[in-house]
Amino acid sequence: MREIVRTNDPVLVSAIEALLDGAGIAHLVLDQNMSVLEGSIGILPRRILVPDDRAAQARKLLHDAGLGHELRPGAP
Repeated sequence: MREIVRTNDPVLVSAIEALLDGAGIAHLVLDQNMSVLEGSIGILPRRILVPDDRAAQARKLLHDAGLGHELRPGAP
């Protein structure tokens, strides 16, 4: 699995999940329930991971959707 996005924005996480679901790209959102530990102040970012073999496709999808600036640096 490869991390493609890390963000504190729950709306962005939902939008990315919808894009990935629509494209049939499996994904995991890690640290989504950490707000219980952090007291709901939103300091711990959520991480979106996709399979290594779909990372390039997921990155292109997000770039084409205008979310390229949210992508984690790195290849693919």
